[in-house]
Amino acid sequence: MFRSRAAQILTVCTALTLATAESIDYARAQGRLEAGYGISLAHIRVGEITATLVLGNSDYTISAQARAGGIMKVLVEGEGSFTTRGNIKDDHPLPTNFTAKIVSKAASSDVTMVLEDGSVKELVAIPPPPSSGIVPVSEANRQAIVDPLTAMLVSGVTGEGQEACRRTLPVFDGRERYDLKLAFKRMDNVTAEKGYAGPVVVCSVRYEAIAGHRASAPLVKYLSEGREIEVALAPAVGMHLLAPFRVSAMSMVANLVIEARRLETTAQSVGSPTAEPKAQR
Repeated sequence: MFRSRAAQILTVCTALTLATAESIDYARAQGRLEAGYGISLAHIRVGEITATLVLGNSDYTISAQARAGGIMKVLVEGEGSFTTRGNIKDDHPLPTNFTAKIVSKAASSDVTMVLEDGSVKELVAIPPPPSSGIVPVSEANRQAIVDPLTAMLVSGVTGEGQEACRRTLPVFDGRERYDLKLAFKRMDNVTAEKGYAGPVVVCSVRYEAIAGHRASAPLVKYLSEGREIEVALAPAVGMHLLAPFRVSAMSMVANLVIEARRLETTAQSVGSPTAEPKAQR
């Protein structure tokens, strides 16, 4: 299904992988993070997500690309690209622009948001949301939110151990408003094919649909029906951040796992300007 609901569903998949935002010590966090994730359903490879974060002294840019297909088409099928840009204010990331483009054989979707102080000021969604069959998005639902990519930023200075998981993320992707509620679960160790190897903090995640969703949508039902969801956060070496390493949603039928194959960082000298992420293919 990549029909009229595809943009929301693929964006939720990406957000579950990237979402964990919090206050950051930006004086020490500057640099570049590049990550590549494989998506598997019932141990069968069905897609991938790649992401790049460039964090400067006073601004940041994040880009991500996602692709899903094969047996994953029961939940979602197609390709998506996402970009956000923002500024740093009082050690908090504040997005100013967010764009999402979703393409499949059946349909396409574009979202552009302009934000100010955590609230949506301008929003263009093509095609527009349906006039019936979904929970309407109110003006209040567009305030005090983060976009799915800004939600990626987590402090590794104040956010270690259990504290990294004690948060609720109010995400709005331009179509759907939902909460991701994290809680500490355990510590673990991981090894990427390229890049990071070492400890991670594992958080449980509860997905709560707020507005803009259709209750009967396959992935909304899949995530909302009390299944066990975890996210493992790994240190982004040299950047004093935590980055998602693995996301898993357990089911009696089939487990959905999104896991990093590559997680690499490059430190940047303090005061260096933010560079644009390179296009990922």
